[in-house]
Amino acid sequence: MLELIPAVDMKGGKCVRLQEGVASRVTEYGDDPLAMALHWETEGATRLHLVDLDGAFSGRSAHLDIARSIFRSLKIPVEFGGGLRTLDQIEAVFDLGADRVILGTVAVDNPAVVAEAVRRHPGSVLAGIDARQGKVALRGWVEQTPVAAVDLARDMKALGVERIVYTDVARDGMLTGVNVEETEKVARESGLRVIASGGVASEADVRALWLRRDAGIEGVILGRALYDGKIDFRSLRARMTSWQ
Repeated sequence: MLELIPAVDMKGGKCVRLQEGVASRVTEYGDDPLAMALHWETEGATRLHLVDLDGAFSGRSAHLDIARSIFRSLKIPVEFGGGLRTLDQIEAVFDLGADRVILGTVAVDNPAVVAEAVRRHPGSVLAGIDARQGKVALRGWVEQTPVAAVDLARDMKALGVERIVYTDVARDGMLTGVNVEETEKVARESGLRVIASGGVASEADVRALWLRRDAGIEGVILGRALYDGKIDFRSLRARMTSWQ
């Protein structure tokens, strides 16, 4: 089964979505991230994807109080990413109640941190691989690198990482359709389980990923498509049970 994972992205204490990861291209969807998180749980989500965008840009988590309230208020597991670049930061988020953490920039800058986090929390440390045209972007997507996403994924597997969140930055928040081909390529060539992110605009996008779940695609993060009403979460979950 393909897990549908609603995203709650936080910036300045509010729920937002960015376009292509650009901080200035922001749309606000409410000023209560906890209420939004509870809404998706009520709609039937089995997991929540929580991101601290301010942390992603600065390298320091800026919403830990809100994150704590979400971890403790929801019955479903919550994964957290954004600005986690040291072991102390990672441990603090686990201590607050996160089920999984997502590590992005540090996976390139200091893979030893990832390795130690995996040793301490096996199965609960995901690599967040954000890419433009197949090349990894760092520090809230503002720094482009020559590192191929597939190569980074293989490196993460060698460190013991079991799954990644793969985001096509150029499509994120744009409702232009998910990059199915590149997501499948990363899954097949790395041998990792992959959660797809970026550009999902319709049920057809979700179905395209579902049809490739044998490649290792196990989930999809839903953001703007939910907030703009392009996808009805509860209805989509119900229809997926009859897909063949």
